[in-house]
Amino acid sequence: MSIFVVVSYDIVEDRIRNRVAKLMKRYGERVQKSVFECRLDDRRFLKMREQLEKELDQEQDSVRYYLLCERCRGRVAIAGLGAVLEDEEVIVV
Repeated sequence: MSIFVVVSYDIVEDRIRNRVAKLMKRYGERVQKSVFECRLDDRRFLKMREQLEKELDQEQDSVRYYLLCERCRGRVAIAGLGAVLEDEEVIVV
């Protein structure tokens, strides 16, 4: 079972911010400069969170995790460019 997570961050130092963006690209899709949408199982979410929080300066930086249920995910509104991350098509043979 997967969860839909919106991750947003505010990181002061460019070097750390660039490392975090690179890390987040392994887990989800960038939808704004400091916002990613991710579909993860519980294990991958915890792994992502652990790796991400190791990069932070706890006194200057912040990260927010918004875990959305399927109903809430379906109610996301977007103005301008962009689309909500869709489920990847899975084919079982």
